[in-house]
Amino acid sequence: MVLDLLLIGLAVALDPLPLSAFAVVLPSKRGVRKGAAFLFGWLVSLAIVVTVTLLATGNNPPKPNTVPSLASLAVKIAIGTVLVVIAIRQRRRMRGPKKPKKPPKWQEHVDNMSPWFAMGLAPTLQPWTLIAAGAATVMEAKLSSGESFLALIGFCVLGSASYIVMEVYAGFKPDQSQVFLARFRAWMDAHTDRVIIIGCLLLGFWLIASSIYYVLES
Repeated sequence: MVLDLLLIGLAVALDPLPLSAFAVVLPSKRGVRKGAAFLFGWLVSLAIVVTVTLLATGNNPPKPNTVPSLASLAVKIAIGTVLVVIAIRQRRRMRGPKKPKKPPKWQEHVDNMSPWFAMGLAPTLQPWTLIAAGAATVMEAKLSSGESFLALIGFCVLGSASYIVMEVYAGFKPDQSQVFLARFRAWMDAHTDRVIIIGCLLLGFWLIASSIYYVLES
């Protein structure tokens, strides 16, 4: 469970689409304040998913080789398959002619965006397929175990780590961060497809392989 949560949290933190959006919010007018609101909304939504999942299981994870535990593994296999399919489709799109992408409407008014809007924007941009994989893994957790407790906290922190680092950097080094964010957005625009393909393939195959292993072991 611990390794799965750490890998999923890392994938959430490095997902290029919400990261690119955050790189638009931070350099905007009063961007540090809006970035903090975005980060708060991001962390809260992750914490809500973890809390709701624990409440649903009653902090009593299903025992191995039972219907609930096998169902959890089946969900992770299905999510892993979805990630692999996303990678394959993304690869096929790269081979075809590229269509110009229109930026979301909210980016046109990012300088006038309120912190409340930024906070609400964060959950809408989260990679919910990855979050679902995290929730399926959280079902195996029991808070009486110190290892599980730390893993859940680590999942939320690691899933937000890239945003925390960028927010702190922008707060303490505003001028340097503007240059960095401009370069970061340019790099991300050029490499988003490859990042998505590699990330989806690696995590997808891991979820499928590890879940099948536990099914066969049980």
